[in-house]
Amino acid sequence: MSAERFWEIDRPMPPQVQIGVNINMLDINQRSDGSLDAPFIFTVSFVPSIAQISIKGKAKISGASEETQKIIEDHKAQKAPPVQLVQAVSNAAMADAILISRSLNIPPPLPPIPQPQAPPPPTKADTRYTA
Repeated sequence: MSAERFWEIDRPMPPQVQIGVNINMLDINQRSDGSLDAPFIFTVSFVPSIAQISIKGKAKISGASEETQKIIEDHKAQKAPPVQLVQAVSNAAMADAILISRSLNIPPPLPPIPQPQAPPPPTKADTRYTA
């Protein structure tokens, strides 16, 4: 893990900060015990450049031999890794990135919370009488 704050601590944060999150699954390797290793790099970048967080690690994948073999075959065929794998790595790395962002006193890499929208005012039904 590495993280660095570029923005001066006594300088107020900019009013608008864009946060980019990227996960790069580097490879998928078979282990001698039948499980798989999937090295990854998870990065968080900010615009303007207030900080950067980088988390490198290896995900261990275990399961039925048919499932792990399919993951290896798909990887060799240049297919995307399984969504469950990417989601599990992303969730674990995101939790670490949130804790790191707190230590650096920078905005956490969370999606914006949608503002509740007021329901539209009820429309009156046009009542027409004809004779």
